[in-house]
Amino acid sequence: MTTITDNSANEEKRSLSFVEQLVEEDLAEGKNGGRIQTRFPPEPNGYLHIGHAKAICMDFGVAERYNGVCNLRFDDTNPSKENTEYVENILNDISWLGFKWGNIYYASDYFEKLWDFAVWMIKKGHAYVDEQSSEEIARQKGTPTEPGVASPYRDRPIEESLELFKKMNTPEAVEGSMVLRAKLDMANPNMHFRDPIMYRIIHTPHHRTGTKWNAYPMYDFAHGQSDYFEGVTHSICTLEFVPHRPLYDKFVDFLIEKEGAEAANYRPRQIEFNRLNLTYTMMSKRKLLALVEEKFVSGWDDPRMPTLSGMRRRGYSPESIRNFIDSIGYTKFDALNDVALLEAAVRDDLNKKACRVSAVLNPVKLVITNYPEGQTEEMEAVNNPENEADGKHTITFSRNLWIEREDFMEEASRKFQRLAPGKEVRLKNAYIIKCDEEHPCDKDADGNVTTVYATYDPDTRSGMPGADRKIKGKTLHWVSADHCQKAEVRVYDRLFMVENPSADERDFRELLNPESLTVLKDCYVESYLAEKKPGDYLQFQRIGYFMLDADSTPDHLVFNKTVGLKDTWAKKSQNA
Repeated sequence: MTTITDNSANEEKRSLSFVEQLVEEDLAEGKNGGRIQTRFPPEPNGYLHIGHAKAICMDFGVAERYNGVCNLRFDDTNPSKENTEYVENILNDISWLGFKWGNIYYASDYFEKLWDFAVWMIKKGHAYVDEQSSEEIARQKGTPTEPGVASPYRDRPIEESLELFKKMNTPEAVEGSMVLRAKLDMANPNMHFRDPIMYRIIHTPHHRTGTKWNAYPMYDFAHGQSDYFEGVTHSICTLEFVPHRPLYDKFVDFLIEKEGAEAANYRPRQIEFNRLNLTYTMMSKRKLLALVEEKFVSGWDDPRMPTLSGMRRRGYSPESIRNFIDSIGYTKFDALNDVALLEAAVRDDLNKKACRVSAVLNPVKLVITNYPEGQTEEMEAVNNPENEADGKHTITFSRNLWIEREDFMEEASRKFQRLAPGKEVRLKNAYIIKCDEEHPCDKDADGNVTTVYATYDPDTRSGMPGADRKIKGKTLHWVSADHCQKAEVRVYDRLFMVENPSADERDFRELLNPESLTVLKDCYVESYLAEKKPGDYLQFQRIGYFMLDADSTPDHLVFNKTVGLKDTWAKKSQNA
């Protein structure tokens, strides 16, 4: 197995992906003067999702690894779906992942060059204007097993096509009335070669060029040429572009012919890898847009969405996403990856960086009856046992506390190791307490426990000699009822109920999980969390990882649950 030494601090050796092997072969052969230049070419018609992150890691990663450059190019050839909001968020997401581009380009930068190239194609007899409808063109293209039928306009005079092509770029041209097609091979088994469309009419103002253009190039015509204009050496994309590669190469051949003999010393190479598919996740930008517009989610950055902005808001770290992508690797075969693998990568990374704090999500009052009224103590809490440099903070202890309702049971079995009549537990960073046997709790008229009563052992404060006393009970987290803040906590589940919603023939709206969001209104967190801000990674002890949401205000804290401490989804789905 070929290996490479990464430039990262740990200098660990890892296996080369097949893409990197091909890049190294090109370098060994001296292609393109030994240059490595890649590009990431998103269309600004939506927010980036986890699937794009895989492409970003490959495009930028190859450039970094081989001392090359990766440019960012916006494929803005369809103004009816694109806007500057998407551009700005794409820039933000790439930076958040930790990558830096060499230059920023737009396909619209090359509209003049592409137009001139199209005119050259017409003059050389390689392109013609077709006035058939889109339905007629689709019918006459044939099938994968039957050759297509030539358009009645295929052999129209060159001057006539030139005149009509010029007319296509006027405000008077009717959308759908004409297209420019390449004159290639209507019998080719590759359907993309059967006189593909190069230009179509669109009158929607462009977010950069305004109303200057009324005819816009198609992706297959603009992409390879943009790569060539920029000097891209390796155009790395996903497997759905494998059948497009012969057309990519053909258009580059034409462009090299136009540019002359010296241009033949360089040409970009397209390489395809498998796209990222996740269970219980939809990656179609069209369908994600529908979820946003139809208000099934709160926006592109809803924490249930597979978008990078949604994952960032939920509390995922960029390192966890990159580690996950590195772990699943790159192949030439599509696969469905278990979203639990991504969540495991998030847990692993957040365990190293999250600040440990106390929060009670389903509270019940605990009164320490032998603790003096009005007395308080400041208990030291370690911020992160994985990193001593993160220091400590204090949490106030008092007579009246909040604990989790599930941590008390009035009638408990021997195996129940939390608080129950006559049983002892340790309160995290504080004391050992014992639940009262004679009067363990108060209840309301419906029989719900409202208050639990216990006594504490003053010789067992954490850090004191008595703290070593062994008990069978577990350690419970808590917050002081008089020294905490009320908070709203949003708990997320899978957005879709089926494992592979993309493969399900039903309307994707029918597959949404009605319980994908649970809002807990009456939660309590230690006052220390008032100092935190969105972007700070937190672990609510014994519960999971959380992050403060942008909806928070000083008077109304809102937290998003990132992921639990353990994977409970598999067990829950088995029991369903």
